[in-house]
Amino acid sequence: MLSPQWLDELRDRVTLSSVIMRTTKLTRAGREWKACCPFHNEKTPSFTVSDEKGFYHCFGCGAHGDVIRWMTDQRGLSFMDAVKELASQAGMDVPQPDPREAARAERRTTLHDVMTSAQEWFENNLLSDEGKSAREYLARRGLDAATARKFGFGLAPDDRSALKKALAQFDDAMLLETGLRIEVEGKEPYDRFRSRLMLPIHDIRGRIVGFAGRILDGVKTDAPKYLNSPETVLFDKGRTLYNLHRAGPASRQSGRIVVVEGYMDVIALAAAGIEEAVAPMGTALTENQIELLWRLVDVPLLCFDGDAAGQRAAIRAATRALPLLRPGRSLAFVTLPAGLDPDDLVRQRGKAAMERLLDKPQSLLDMLWHYERDAQPLDSPEDKAGLKQRLIDLAETIADKDIRALYRRELLERYSAFAFPRREFQPRKFSARPQAVRARSDTTELRRVSGQSRDQFTRAVLAGLARHPCEIARHAEALARLARATPDAAPAIEFLFDVSEALEAGRGDTISRTEAVAPPPDKARFSFLMEGSDPDAAREDLAEAVALLVERPALEAAIAEATARFDTDPEGAFAEQQRLRERKLEIESRLGQMARKRAAGPADNNNDGQAQRSVGEQETD
Repeated sequence: MLSPQWLDELRDRVTLSSVIMRTTKLTRAGREWKACCPFHNEKTPSFTVSDEKGFYHCFGCGAHGDVIRWMTDQRGLSFMDAVKELASQAGMDVPQPDPREAARAERRTTLHDVMTSAQEWFENNLLSDEGKSAREYLARRGLDAATARKFGFGLAPDDRSALKKALAQFDDAMLLETGLRIEVEGKEPYDRFRSRLMLPIHDIRGRIVGFAGRILDGVKTDAPKYLNSPETVLFDKGRTLYNLHRAGPASRQSGRIVVVEGYMDVIALAAAGIEEAVAPMGTALTENQIELLWRLVDVPLLCFDGDAAGQRAAIRAATRALPLLRPGRSLAFVTLPAGLDPDDLVRQRGKAAMERLLDKPQSLLDMLWHYERDAQPLDSPEDKAGLKQRLIDLAETIADKDIRALYRRELLERYSAFAFPRREFQPRKFSARPQAVRARSDTTELRRVSGQSRDQFTRAVLAGLARHPCEIARHAEALARLARATPDAAPAIEFLFDVSEALEAGRGDTISRTEAVAPPPDKARFSFLMEGSDPDAAREDLAEAVALLVERPALEAAIAEATARFDTDPEGAFAEQQRLRERKLEIESRLGQMARKRAAGPADNNNDGQAQRSVGEQETD
């Protein structure tokens, strides 16, 4: 027999919409999903799915049920087959039919009774004469009697056996099993919570599963400030969020859920009117807790302190979320002013200050970039290369291939802008010579520096960039790598950068006129060097030519490295060398095709073979 508690846990662990999506196309409709009903023919969607409520419903035919009912009615499975399949997906073991399991289920029900009785006792203690100092503490924190009742504040007296006496109707084994008492070998069991302000912890269904106790004796230094219930059959810290049973309904009104670090932060926000706040159990946010949040909203807001500890907590949550990301599901981050937590902020500056922060959260992508950029000094090329590798490693943890590719691209674009910043334009001094004279001077300079390159293809590409100077900025990073790998081309590339900066500064197109462009290499028939070529085609060919030009030095270096390994790894080095040489031939073949396909006219067709040979021979020039 499967207990109601076990079936509830199964339903909690499986997202209803994800199961239905496998056979039925769902469309987002606010906080729910909609579709044409799979149980009857219809043209207008009347079938809704609610992950928060845990059921589907058709307003047309009345079909209604939870995830298990879906598997039996829509998939045609038996009840036990449906349960086994869902349990497999959730990573749960199906209990074997056993009378003892029924007894355990009944015992868990009784344990809930224990927790409820303990809560009533804690609350009564707070209202007694003994609770005066605890009530004064709440008043100093700005929490009135209504808030104390709403969140169930109570008091555990400074007595090692007071709870046992108060709950004498339950045997000591049950008090130990719920974590309310502690058993130490060789000693008499004693109450876990003593001289503490008590808070009940509820599961998503509102049942008390544990307690948190804040110490009231400020002089005591040998005890933790907060003490939580231990893991029990009722309380799983990694699957529980404080205040979720209240924040869930509130989030349906506000459209957001706010995650803070502490219980008192949750309560302070609720007292200020922000009721959709939750907190983990004093530990880092877990994968299961993130999934719980996503059942409520697509992008939960994680609010952390602005100190170093808060930022470490933020990056831990971010890295745990990365493998789980799905289209439309992410996290956003709110960083508080240094030295303030949410409780301090709303008490000192009011709700409006907190709302302003919540209205402008930082995306998950932004948080990752800024944290990694600022995590270590970036004084050397090696430091910057380390940053790049860390960003790549983060992106690679994302399971969804589309999101992974987008994160990698965005993070590397930010890295490139940081590591290879656009230089500020420094105006060059010009005499009062006419514009035409200055243009001839610029052309002479380009001819001089580009002529230093012995490679015809390099000269062709440099001349193409001179003819299309607006493309220089587009390929700035690639050209910078080329300048480092090919020193004899560096002066020409530096000149082209100056030209690009001059254009951005509004000095006009200084070298784009035909007569001002350095003459292309003989027999080079690339479209970006030809008069009358289609501008889009010329730019496309130029972009490919730049990419091939940058690849060549790296390819040559790799071939040399493979050759150097022949003595230690002859088979591997030979295979690598052959692969690299094949790529080299592919590049030469592609260059020949580019040189031929844009020939000026039929009259030039006789020179096609010669043009291809000229480009192909550039490797050995």
